[in-house]
Formats: sequence, structure tokens, C-alpha cells
Amino acid sequence: MDDGKPVWAPHPTDGFQLGRIIDISADSLTIEPLNQRGKNFQASVNQVFPAEDDVSKHVEDNCSLMYLNEATLLNNVRVRYSKDKIYTFVANILIAVNPYFEIPKLYSPETIKQYRGRSLGTLPPHVYAIADKAYRDMKVLKMSQSIVVSGESGAGKTENTKFVLRYRNYRKQLFFFCHWILANPLLEAFGNAKTVRNNNSSRFGKFVEIHFNEKNAVVGGFVSHYLLEKSRICTQGQEERNYHIFYRLCAGAPEDIKEKFHLSSPDCFRYLSRGCKRYFSTKDSDKLIPQNRKSPEHLKAGPLKDPLLDDHADFNRMCVAMKKIGLGDTEKFNMFRVVAGVLHLGNIDFEEAGSTSGGCVLKKTCGQSLEFCAELLGLDEEDLRVSLTTRVMHTTAGGAKGTAIKVPLKVEQASSARDALAKAIYSRLFDHVVTRINQCFPFDSSSHFIGVLDIAGFEYFEHNSFEQFCINYCNEKLQQFFNERILKEEQELYQREGLGVNEVHYVDNQDCIDLVEAKLVGILDILDEENRLPQPSDQHFTDTIHSKHKDHFRLTVPRKSKLTVHRNVRDDEGFIIRHFAGAVCYETTQFVEKNNDALHTSLASLVSESKDKFIGELFENSNHSKDTKQKAGKLSFISVGNKFKTQLNILLEKLHSTGSSFVRCVKPNLKMVSHQFEGAQILSQLQCSGMVSVLDLMQGGFPSRAPFHELYNMYKQYMPAKLTRLDPRLFCKALFKALGLNENDYKFGLTKVFFRPGKFAEFDQIMKSDPDHLAELVKRVNKWLICSRWKKVQWCALSVIKLKNKMLYRAKACIQMQKTVRMWLCKRKHKPRIDGLVKACNLKKRIEKLNEVVSGLKEGKQEMSKHMQELDSSISAHIFKIKNTVMSRIDIDHEHQALVTRSQELLSVMQKKKQEEEEMERLRRIQEEMERERKRREEEEQKRKQEEEERRLKSEMELKRKHEEEERKKREEDERRLQEEMELQLQEEREQEAARQTVLEQERRDRELALRIAQSEAELIPEETPVEAGLRRYLRASEPSKWHTFRYLPSTLCNIELLAACREEFHRRLKVYHAWKSKNKKRNAQDEQRAPKAVTDYGKKWRWVSAKRVRMKCKLDTVDRNNFLCGPDKYICDTSVFVLIGKDDMEMCELSLEETGLTRKRGAEILSRQFEEIWEHYGGIQYLKIAIESRQARPTYATAMLQSMLK
Repeated sequence: MDDGKPVWAPHPTDGFQLGRIIDISADSLTIEPLNQRGKNFQASVNQVFPAEDDVSKHVEDNCSLMYLNEATLLNNVRVRYSKDKIYTFVANILIAVNPYFEIPKLYSPETIKQYRGRSLGTLPPHVYAIADKAYRDMKVLKMSQSIVVSGESGAGKTENTKFVLRYRNYRKQLFFFCHWILANPLLEAFGNAKTVRNNNSSRFGKFVEIHFNEKNAVVGGFVSHYLLEKSRICTQGQEERNYHIFYRLCAGAPEDIKEKFHLSSPDCFRYLSRGCKRYFSTKDSDKLIPQNRKSPEHLKAGPLKDPLLDDHADFNRMCVAMKKIGLGDTEKFNMFRVVAGVLHLGNIDFEEAGSTSGGCVLKKTCGQSLEFCAELLGLDEEDLRVSLTTRVMHTTAGGAKGTAIKVPLKVEQASSARDALAKAIYSRLFDHVVTRINQCFPFDSSSHFIGVLDIAGFEYFEHNSFEQFCINYCNEKLQQFFNERILKEEQELYQREGLGVNEVHYVDNQDCIDLVEAKLVGILDILDEENRLPQPSDQHFTDTIHSKHKDHFRLTVPRKSKLTVHRNVRDDEGFIIRHFAGAVCYETTQFVEKNNDALHTSLASLVSESKDKFIGELFENSNHSKDTKQKAGKLSFISVGNKFKTQLNILLEKLHSTGSSFVRCVKPNLKMVSHQFEGAQILSQLQCSGMVSVLDLMQGGFPSRAPFHELYNMYKQYMPAKLTRLDPRLFCKALFKALGLNENDYKFGLTKVFFRPGKFAEFDQIMKSDPDHLAELVKRVNKWLICSRWKKVQWCALSVIKLKNKMLYRAKACIQMQKTVRMWLCKRKHKPRIDGLVKACNLKKRIEKLNEVVSGLKEGKQEMSKHMQELDSSISAHIFKIKNTVMSRIDIDHEHQALVTRSQELLSVMQKKKQEEEEMERLRRIQEEMERERKRREEEEQKRKQEEEERRLKSEMELKRKHEEEERKKREEDERRLQEEMELQLQEEREQEAARQTVLEQERRDRELALRIAQSEAELIPEETPVEAGLRRYLRASEPSKWHTFRYLPSTLCNIELLAACREEFHRRLKVYHAWKSKNKKRNAQDEQRAPKAVTDYGKKWRWVSAKRVRMKCKLDTVDRNNFLCGPDKYICDTSVFVLIGKDDMEMCELSLEETGLTRKRGAEILSRQFEEIWEHYGGIQYLKIAIESRQARPTYATAMLQSMLK
């Protein structure tokens, strides 16, 4: 196929593999892998893409590829990753692949210097380029900027955030970065933890703001944090750890602190013993950790290895950082003391009380833990014991304040209260850490800021809970922001500016967001409503969700999952949400508990009234303080979910108010090792991040732009006085002409100029502010203006010549006007004489007519002629007298009246004689007329009889015509009704097909995500999705899979039906192939030429010259009398058709009647009656006679036709 050119076909592990097309089926192509000859497989037409001629080459911007599709994008990232080039552009979006090792000099100060002041495209892709772009946009546009760093856990978001901050604060503005670098170990210690997919995963989101003054100098910073994972404090997965601070305190704390805080190995603490109990350390640092601080698991398996983590050394670095950012020894001691207190709090355990009260008591073995916890947190030991095992309830009776009643707690309730207290203490300690970090940043008046968002990426595990639900909800909102900012708003801007860019469609996830946050029926509101019930339960909450969203596309039950572990979850224990990245199963156990992090009254009062000042400060601004204690309750509590939604909306408002840049971080493999590229899961990340839709938009888009007035203002101060009068748009046009930019690389809108992707170097050349460079540009602008003005002078000369010709034309018109006026004056002066002459001339003409009457007289002709001559002589004398003498109007009128009287007398005499002659003639004519009248009446009588006969015949014909017309209208109505039914059926089929494709796409994403989960958890997925199974059954039922076995048989077969079937199947497959080829054609490439030049030239000549020779047409009868076949080379007035292989392939494919679309077009049908009329009009009877004589027509048909014509 197509000379065996390679294509990219889907592969389960590599994402795509090279192959070639060897056969075409209904909806799929048969691919033969290039590296595995003979192992053919089927692939969907929509998942096969053309490959570059050289698949080993790589480009810095994916928009520079010949073919823009997801396969070439993945291959380009793969090739660059193999060469340790981890950054790649997609227009102005950066793709960053985590290398899992340090690349030499990639982030060195020398590299920072190279990228400073350089725009995208001038240097290789780098996160520094994005940072510099954000700074320059803020500087030029006077608008705050945001850099959104997104990706899965372990993709390198946090590290790229550090590099952005390092770049922006290099050299003169180093102080902010120094404070951030010092504070970052403290923030990571309290907010990062080891997970299955990332050893240093940020379990909170942060938005770091760098503020600038009007002179674009750094004046301060601020850190906002979102959604700390509180549940990790109490529980972790088997291969996961709690927050780093717990392990670093146990491993690196000095002996005196260890003794004061009663620290030991991680396996001695409940909050650490449920997960991984090993430290991160090197071979040398592991020796510095005392043996009594190591867990048996650590002693047996050894330390955890990570080049960036070392618990013992990191504790020392954290202590140094705390000191340098301004935390004193006392405050540092207090923070460590609270951390140790949380550990000992977790060791408090409960058992059922022996009394009938139904409460619980502390286990006897936990007395020491209770003592240590109370000591470290500054609480009374007995008060802590009572508050953990009972809670206080206030009744309405007993006065204004009611009566306080102590209610014993069950073992489960006491354990939940203990964990809630630990979460509350640690979360407020984390808030305090962030507050102290913000206080270490010097801050002055701010004009603009650059914000860097680093938040947990899309998460999916075997067991997903409330934390994953909130994180994925956040990622849905960020994905929508990405779609709106990059896809929706970009296309709306193109439309407003009139650029004419084709629309790009993308998947809108608004329905998924509404499922979570909609009022009353959203999952968050349903969860809050469940928390307000007297006896909330996770099962009731889950049932409510399924009942209110029974038919929602994004929500389904766990038993429909691809993973066995999820199918074992009951319907009232979880639900599945189809996110933009794939389907995730959430287990709703503890959803209600985790949504309400409020402490009950006893514990809230206990910690707020602590004797320890530090603990009191942590809780003084909480919702459980004395001022707000009485307002708290089930009906007024602020849930974790709604609190997070509010924070997220504030963040998105801030992002919408700023300019945006995006860094898409990619995790290359699940093992987190270097130089291992797992194509399938990387492809899934690229698809979920919207990179494929961005490729489609950037293929014809303009990602860079600048308003006209801003370019004008930048250069105004360097322009001479004669150039300052230019309009901003005209100046930009002159500037681009002076630079010699290609007109295809930019486009003028209504208010802005736009640039193509990959043309940032030209854009930067204009935006530079180097005075020498600006002066040179001004010279070029001046030169272009001189040339344009010279052209205007030429046009002006032409206009002057045109004006001269117009003036000559007007002068000629003036002369004509003078002539007309003079003529009018003369007429007014000589009007009496002119009127007399006119009357005399008219009288003379009248005499001439009288002479004609005289000539017609039979008697007295000579006498009357003599009188007429005398009168004519008198008129001539009157005219002569008027011309040669000056006469008054009265004299002229008097003489004229005398002449008129004489003429009237002569006229009366002639009339009398004429009447006598006419009377005689009239009598003769009357007699003749009477004779003619008699004959006329006889003829009319005969004609009337004929007309009556004709009317009778016409009435009969009209009745027959009306009957035929009614039959025709009835037939047309039936045809119209059938056509409408067919169109409705086709529309329903199209809608069903579109819905089926949407479901298939979602199922494909769900299956890919399930495969990634299965790979990480070593689980197999034996069964396929019902939709895929149904699709394959449909293909097996409708696809003749054995057609390829008949490929070489048609030339030897005699079975007509089989030959026709082979022919139809061949053309169907050919259409499928050429449709795929047209969809994936090269960009900016001309049509391929596959025919010799001589043949092409010959084809061009015949394509435009109509055939002079008229070929004949014969009509052949078929079994169906309503259909007729036209034999080859016998079309009447048919023009020769010349087609080229490789260019007109689709025109050579035979189409069935349904495929042509004519059946859906009203009036396109040709009925047998219409065919007969045209056939007879063009003399078909002659060809029919010839066919009868040569015995080419059936006798029955020929006889029927001859009989119909004889009638």
C-alpha cells in the first residue's frame, strides 16, 4: 500500500510501533510490524498514523514535524529522551519528562545566563525558557503571569517548580530564591511523603507567588497551600510512609531531644508502623543512625535508596534552614515537640469498659503513651484521658446555657476522636510552618506577580479514598482551565480578530465537574447533607449518589470496572467516575468521616485551653475557639470538601486574571528509574493532558501575539520626529516589511498582530529593547516609508493626470452650456417672427395635403387646382415678407388669419364635392358589404360547430390531465415521505454512531488507565470491555474476513456473482484506504506525482478540452423494467475523462447508490417515465429499431415499445 511507506500502529506497551499496511477491512487496517515480519494484526483506521520519513530524527518543537499526530509526538519525545533531552515544545507549551537522574550542566548558572532575555524557539526547549517568557510577558503586557506545572505523581512537578524559581531569582534578585531554597526543606519535610509512585511526593498543593514592583524588581513572595492529606497522618499503604518529618526526627534527632521526646524506631509508633518502616539513607549516613532507632524491617532489608533523599542528612539540613529563615531554638524545639506528641498520641489505644455504661477505657499498656503525649502537648493527663473517652453534649433544659452531659464513647468512636485530634494538631502545625515561611520573605508594595502552581497530579490506585477524590476533582478543574485558556479562548480570540482559523473540537469535562460540585445534587453537597444527618453513614451516602445520578454518563457502579479488585466492591461501598484521564473507582468508606475534620467539644476545649503557649497559638484562630464554640454544630459546620472547593475557586479566579504558561510533566516509567521509556503509559499521559488537541489547534494557529499600540510605544522613544506621526498599525506594517518577515508567518488582526508557532525568534527580534538594534530597525522603517511614499507619489501623478482630463471635459461642457443659452436668447428676441413662420409653414403643409385631396376629385379638378395655386402663392409671399421685413405680431397674425380664411373656404367647397362623390361610393359599398356579411355568417356558423367539438375534446383531455396530476402528486408525496423517513433513519444512525464512538473513546481511556494500574499492581485484566466485545462481534458478523483469500482468483473465475462481490469489496477497501490517506496527508506538501510527465501533460490537455466527437448510446433491457443499463463507450455527448493514479484515486472508486448520497437528495432520482421521455426526444426509436434488427433487444420489450409509439 502506497509503496510500503511505514505507518504508526498502536502497541500495548510501546504506545505505537512501526509497520506497513497490507490489507483494508471495514473499520480497520491489517498491519505488518517492520520488526516482526509475518505477525500481522488488526488496527482501527483512526489509530493508524503516517510516520516521518526518518523516524530517528527529532525536533525541538513538535509543530515542526511533517505529520502532526499523537504517534509522531510520542516518537519525538522518545527519541529526545533517549538523547537525554527531556524538554520538548508543543508551540508555547513545554513537555518535561522526568529523567530520574541529574543531567550535567542542564540547570547550571551558565545555562541561566544563556536563556535570559531569549524567547521561545531561539534556544533548545527548557523550563528556563518558560520562566523567561512569563517574566517578559509580565514586563511588556503589564499583567501578572502564572505558570501551571501539572502532571502525575512522580513526574517532576516540584523539581521543575524549583528550577522556575531559581531562574527568576538569579543574580541581583537572588535573595528571594535564597529564602525559598532555605525554606523548601522545611516545607517538604512537613508536606512530602513516600508513595507507591513517588519517593518524594507532595501531599499538598502550593501556589508560589513572586511579586515585582513597577521597575520589575522582586519585592517579595507568598506561598498558598491547598488540601494537605490529613489521613496520611494516621494510615498509610504498605509500601508508603508517613510525612518525612516523623522519620527524620526519629533518625536524626540528637540524643537529648530523643530522650526528652521519648523517641524510638518507627515500628514503635502506630502512625508509622502500618506502612514502610525503613529510612532513606546512603551507605555512609546509615552508619550514623543508631541501631536502636532502626526498625527490624530496616535492619533486615536495608535502607531505601533515592539520590535526593537522606533522612539523617535531611534532618540536619532542615535544622540549618529553620535557623536561617528566622526560627529560634525555642520555636524549633516546640515544633519537634508537637510532632513527637502526635506520634505518642497515636499509640493510645482503647478497650471496652467492664461496666454497663457501654463506654470504653484506655488500655493499661497505654498509660505511658498517655503520659508522654500530655507532657509534650502541654495537656493535663486526666483531662486528656476523659476527653478521649467521653464527649460533652449540651441540652436545651437547665437555663440559658443548657445542661452539660458527658456521653461515653465506644472504642471505634474514641479511636476516631484520637485520630481527629492528631490530624487537627498536625494540620495546624503545617499551617504554622507555611505562615512562618511567608514571614521570612521580605515584602514591599507589589505591582504584578508571577505565580507557579504545583499541585498533586491525577491519582489512581487500587484503593482510592476521599483524598484522591479531591485531588482528581482539582485536576478536572485545572484541565478545564487548560481547555478554556488554550483551546476555547484561543479560538474565540481568532474569531474576534478575524483570522479565519479552522475550529478544533475537544472533549469538554463540564459534566464531570457538575457531577462533583453542582448544588443540591453534586457529590460534595450530598456528602455535606449526609454529615448533617443524626446518624450519617457511608452506605447511605453512596446509595444517594447512585439514585440521583442513575443514568449519568460519568458515574457508574464498581462492578463495571476493568479491575477485579474493584469489581469486588459492593454498589453501596463505592462508585466509579469517568474522569478526563480515565475511570477511577472510589471506595466511600470513611468519606463521611474525612469530610468532617471538626473535633468534638471536649477535645476542642482541651487543646484550645492548653497550658502550652505554642499549642494555644496553633488553635487560637480555629473554628473551635471560645468565640465560635457556640455557633458550631452539625447544621453550620464547614466541611473539608466545601472548604477545598472554595479555595480552588479562589485559585482559579487568580489564574483566570493572569496570563498563563503551561508545563506538562511526564512520568516515563512506573519503576522511577532512569533511561526506561514506557510508551503506552506516556501516551496516555499526553492524551489526558490535552496535547493532541493542542497539536490540532497549533497546526493552523497563532500562539504569539502583541497589540499594535504596545509595539508602537516600545519604539516611540527611539523614533525621529517625522516617524512619530505614524498610526500604530501602519508602523507595525512598516516594521515587519523592514525586517523582511515572511507574510505566512504572521497575520494582522483587528487590534493585534499574531505569529505562527515556531516563529518566536522573529517575534523576539521585534520585542527586543536594545538601543542599537532599535536604531537599525528605525532606519529600515524609514527606508520602507520612503519606498512606500515614492509609490504614493506615482499614484499622485496619475491622479493629477486624471484630474486634468476631468477639467478638460468640464471646459467642453461649459461651451455647450454657453451655446444653449445664446440660442435661447435669440429665440426669445425673434419669437413673433418665428411663430409666424411656423404657422405659415404649417399652413403651407396643409395646402399640400389639400392638393392631394384635389387630385382625388373626379369633377371640377382643374378649377380647384387653380384656386389652390393662387392660395399657395399668397402663403409664399407671406413667408417672404416675414423673413425680409420687420413686422409686428399683429400684422403677422392679421395676414395669417386672412390666408386661413381663404383656405377654409376652399376646403368647404372641396368637402362638399367630396361628400357627393363619397355618397355614391358608399351606396355601392353597402351592397357589396351585405353580400360579404351573408357569406361571413355562414362561415361563423360552421366555425362555431367546430369550436364546440374542440371544447368537448379539451374538457375530456383536461379531466384526464387532472387525474394524472393527482396521481403524480400522490406519487411525489409518497416519495417525499419515504425520503423524510430515510433521512430520519440516517440521522438516527449518525447520532447512534457518534454516541457509540464517544463511549468507545471513554472505554479506551478507562481500559488504558486500568492497564496502568494493573501494571503498577502486577494484576492481569483477563476480560475485555462489553463495548469492545460487542464491537468485535459486530465486525465478525458484518466483515467477510476471507476476502483476502480470493485476491488472485477474479482473473480465472467464471462465477459472475462472486466476481461482482469481489469487485464491490475491492472498491470498498480502496475507499477506506484513501479516506485514511487524505486525513493523514502531509502538511504544506503538494500532491504526490506518481505518473510520468508525458502522461500528466497529456491529461492536462484532455482535462480542459471538450470532446468534439459525439459517441452513440444504446439502451439495454434488464430484468427490472424500471432500471436501464448504459453500455460502455456508448454515451451520448460523453466527454473523455482522464484521471491520474495517486491523485484521482477516489474518483476511480465505484460508489453504490447509497454511498453517492443521491438517495438523500430530493429530485436527484430519474424515473423510468422520465427516462422514456428523454429517450424518445433524442430519437431513441431509431436506435431501438437498430437493436431489434441486430437482435440486441428482447422481442417482448421491443414489441411493447413499438406498440406504445404506434398509439
